[in-house]
Amino acid sequence: MVWVSAVILLAVLQYVVIGVFVGMARGWYGVAAPATTGHPKFERWFRVHQNSLEMLMAFVPAMWLYGWWVSPTWAVGIGLVFVAARIIYSIQYINEPRSRQFGAGLSFLSVFVLVIGGIWGAIRIGLTN
Repeated sequence: MVWVSAVILLAVLQYVVIGVFVGMARGWYGVAAPATTGHPKFERWFRVHQNSLEMLMAFVPAMWLYGWWVSPTWAVGIGLVFVAARIIYSIQYINEPRSRQFGAGLSFLSVFVLVIGGIWGAIRIGLTN
């Protein structure tokens, strides 16, 4: 579970880095805090950050439970796909929000597999005890 923890922390670090970029985008595009609207590019950075938080809320517990009940090795692999998908999503959304489907879909699919797998693993173990 050490590597599961490492991938979760990598996803959290990714979120923090995006937050730093949101702060820098405030300066680049002249959007003073606490405003959350203004220049369209700032708004894209802000939305990427918020969407990443929304995905993290499902990813973190799903990743942990999948690793615990199913396979830490597979959890790490799926988790790394999630992190890569969030990078793709971020680039797509910031450049052209309508192009975000691949990154968003792969992010969602990764979380979905972790959630369903975690549920299945917990039920499977629960039924054998």
